[in-house]
Amino acid sequence: MRMIVFFDLPVTSATERKSATKFRNFLLKDGYYMLQFSVYSRVCNGNDAVEKHFKRIKNNLPSNGAVRLLTITEKQYQNMQILLGKPSVNDKPMQAEQMTFL
Repeated sequence: MRMIVFFDLPVTSATERKSATKFRNFLLKDGYYMLQFSVYSRVCNGNDAVEKHFKRIKNNLPSNGAVRLLTITEKQYQNMQILLGKPSVNDKPMQAEQMTFL
């Protein structure tokens, strides 16, 4: 699964810039990568991981602005079409591995 975070945070004052930078740095430290400006994504292994990271984002939200979260499957993510620009290293499909018990 992929979690995609979209945000639009005010940066007109020094305090707002600091808050926006703090949120962005949290996302990077929590394993997100920048898909494009103000759009960050990360891979999660299942619903438990999605819930865990959802709670982490809620606990690190800035005081104002707009933050949205979209969770999609890997197959849905692979169907995304890049209309302008080149795919990044992070855009390559993930290989799902399954364990088999004998």
